[in-house]
Amino acid sequence: MNILYCGDEGIKNGVLVSILSLVKYNKDLTIYIATIKYENVKPFPEKTAKFLDELVKKYDERNAVKLIDATEVFARNLPKKNMGSYFTPCSMLRLYADKIPELSKLDRVLYLDYDVMCRGDISEFYNTDMTGIEAAGVLDIYGKNFYHYHGLFNFDYMNSGVMLFNMPECIKDKVFEKAVKLCAKRWMMLADQAALNKAIDHRKLMPRKYNEQGEKPRNDTVLHHFSNNFKFWPVFHVQKVKPFQVERVHDVLKIFEYDEILDEYLELKDKL
Repeated sequence: MNILYCGDEGIKNGVLVSILSLVKYNKDLTIYIATIKYENVKPFPEKTAKFLDELVKKYDERNAVKLIDATEVFARNLPKKNMGSYFTPCSMLRLYADKIPELSKLDRVLYLDYDVMCRGDISEFYNTDMTGIEAAGVLDIYGKNFYHYHGLFNFDYMNSGVMLFNMPECIKDKVFEKAVKLCAKRWMMLADQAALNKAIDHRKLMPRKYNEQGEKPRNDTVLHHFSNNFKFWPVFHVQKVKPFQVERVHDVLKIFEYDEILDEYLELKDKL
């Protein structure tokens, strides 16, 4: 199974935790990490990628972690209108998957945000029938109520934190190319997510268990996305808790089921 993360040096702790959860339940993983060396961006460190590669092979010798330098393809087609967004430019690197040789030749790629925890076997999701489908994902718990691409009352706005790409279909239909052009010409909130939703014409909506965006996982949750959540008491605020923030996972979310993984993370993080 091909897994993709995108980011700079700042995601390394999150990627470590996420990968530890993946290898606990899954085998034969090729994990790609796309990064860039551009202006003030601190790229994902090569030594960290090497450490992660050695780590995942301890679980299954077929596992691998491969670092991709996407600087050239990124600089050639900058997402100009969204370069100064809340997120780093690296958040948009998946939009260049068709131009990155290591990714464009693949049959399918499962993109994960660095704050996604795995709770089980992802093979059923990964191997879902994608005939005529460009991408598969789960509805965004907030955005689905405001953004509609195929009719006013049709819920079709996907959260891009977990997204399965059918690469040949995406390349044929120029999904990534359309998304990059949108980011270059128009400012958008959550630019990469908005651009993908706009560019994807043929999507497959998957059950919530493959991208649980709520505060806590459900019994059937396979992929738990620690996305930001709106809280209205005692005052309105955005709650941000990431899996690698161990004390906040315990104290704020009252989640302890990941402790075995988090204990291993705490033992390894200084080696990054």
